[in-house]
Amino acid sequence: MEKSFKVIAETGIHARPATLLVQAASKFDSEIHLQYKEKKVNLKSIMGVMSLGIGQGAEITIITEGSDESDALNTIEETLKKEGLAE
Repeated sequence: MEKSFKVIAETGIHARPATLLVQAASKFDSEIHLQYKEKKVNLKSIMGVMSLGIGQGAEITIITEGSDESDALNTIEETLKKEGLAE
């Protein structure tokens, strides 16, 4: 499954938001990736997410694949919206 979002946070997805996303993703068995431009990283890797340098206005895609992929995607989406990171 996959869903795209637009980053609305002024600071983009930096240390604190990246940590929250990694923590949310790590609860699931499914593979979860974050795609930005032509790069795709494991959302369970803080270094991977930080390496993308995602800024405000960026288009990102969350991709989940596995036994709990829909729960994983819903949780990541909730985290993005609750924290005011993306819409």
